Amino acid sequence: MSDSKITKKALAMSIKELMKTIPLHKISIQEIVDNCGLNRQTFYYHFTDKFDLVNWIYYTEVMKSIGDCKSYENWSDGMYKTLLYLSNNKTFYINALNTPGQNAFDKYFFSITFDLIIGVVNDLSSNMTISETDKNFIADFYAHAFVGIIVQWIKSGMELSPKILEYKLKEIVDGSMVGALRRYATTKLQ
Repeated sequence: MSDSKITKKALAMSIKELMKTIPLHKISIQEIVDNCGLNRQTFYYHFTDKFDLVNWIYYTEVMKSIGDCKSYENWSDGMYKTLLYLSNNKTFYINALNTPGQNAFDKYFFSITFDLIIGVVNDLSSNMTISETDKNFIADFYAHAFVGIIVQWIKSGMELSPKILEYKLKEIVDGSMVGALRRYATTKLQ
């Protein structure tokens, strides 16, 4: 493992440990680096701010492992892996999602979710004639729905198991996304 990756992991472990007892908005960069024995300059060499670090944690711990789940056949596997990960890191993500700000985690979470869903939309519409604008609209709709449900699930303490929530999401999506794409493929509204 490269020195850069080791340093990033040390910073990630530090902020995760601090977030067990301190809200993210109250954690300073100095506290993060002091907690792992590094200096501020080292932090800023790797990350622009603490939100960038939180986003890196999510990306490296979840997104790389579910990057192959962008097809209609396996999107729910990726969703389950994500929900399980979030559940296993409950305190960290409840804290991250309860932190407002321009770089807040929920905006990043939406962006990543949209990227996954547009992959599914593109997979499903590969044999359809549908505009990119309409594909993006459908992906945007589902990304907002997924993120809204998942954020609500996290903030309410993750009472449903990841498997049950994945099942509920799958039941809604199965067929509905294909139907929406078919309707948009035949509708020529401007």
